[in-house]
Amino acid sequence: MSLTDNIITGLIGTAQTEVSDKNTAIAYGSGGISVFATPAMIGLMEKAALSSVDPMLPEGYTTVGIKVDVEHMAATPVGGYVRAQSRLLEIDGRRLVFDVQAHDDKRLVGRGTHERFIVQADKFLQRVTNEN
Repeated sequence: MSLTDNIITGLIGTAQTEVSDKNTAIAYGSGGISVFATPAMIGLMEKAALSSVDPMLPEGYTTVGIKVDVEHMAATPVGGYVRAQSRLLEIDGRRLVFDVQAHDDKRLVGRGTHERFIVQADKFLQRVTNEN
């Protein structure tokens, strides 16, 4: 049985958050304005992708982010909501490629691609621990 037997292209994932003082550019140190931070948007996009595939994997397996290529096109103020959506475009062995987008209450605020890699969680953590 392959790790990706239950995973199909076209799979959709979503994640949403409210913009607060905790996820602004000021809070992340990525800017000096109190709007939704680019790193927060990227994290939300990753969460959407993660939520779509991780439940389909065998027990003990998960995915880790390995590449992000996104454009943050519009600012969202504190009090707004941002919703990310991922769509699985490609399965290449253990590598998964997603189209990702983020919308706020009014418009598309971000878009791009995101790649994740399937790993066995305990072996991955053991390797990372031994490397450090």
